Amino acid sequence: MNMPRMVSQVQFQPPILPCRELPALPSIDLAELQRTFASTVPCPLRQAWLPTSPPHFAPATVRTAWHADSLLVFAELTDRDIYTNATTLNQKTWELGDAFEMFFRPVEQTAYAEFHVVPNNHRLQLRIPNEPALRASQKSGVITPFLMPGEAIHSTVWLRIEEQRWWIYARIPAASVYEKSRRLLGAEWKFSFSRYDYTRGQAEPAYSSTSPHPVLDYHRQADWGTLQFQPRN
Repeated sequence: MNMPRMVSQVQFQPPILPCRELPALPSIDLAELQRTFASTVPCPLRQAWLPTSPPHFAPATVRTAWHADSLLVFAELTDRDIYTNATTLNQKTWELGDAFEMFFRPVEQTAYAEFHVVPNNHRLQLRIPNEPALRASQKSGVITPFLMPGEAIHSTVWLRIEEQRWWIYARIPAASVYEKSRRLLGAEWKFSFSRYDYTRGQAEPAYSSTSPHPVLDYHRQADWGTLQFQPRN
């Protein structure tokens, strides 16, 4: 939530990501998920606020699809030191080690959702009513009013430490993002995927995002991409 201010003159266009409907939910099996999402459009995480990425930057890619009432997210992350100290639901995961973040806001509403998944599959689940509330929370350090209890999203994580790689599969029910129920076909959501990549012994994590933030601020919605829920081919 709270981030250092880094500024660059580098800028890219916010991504427009087509999100296709799947005929059925895939099995929660890494090989099957890799096959299922292979034909979807990849969205890489970058460091737009920096002139060039440092040597220790570790790439990550996110792919999306949807089925019935849920958005499906499949992420592959390279990582030389995969770890977290998170122990339960709704901790400040970005302070505890590696964290993958997902931001979603339907274009017709002000409130947005922020979900984190960490290497041991603990989650942080937030619904933020508006940007002023977010900025006030960043100043106070208090996130309690935004917490979503229970299983707002469903996630599975695979770790391959020897390959310095991990994967996340998340199913996000539309009801965990929408304030008012509506179907996903034809919907548009503003989105951003981002990351805290910690390496033990380094003072700061490596930050990256699918959004072209000119300053390091994952909550700058003007830079978020657009997710378009499309029918099957």
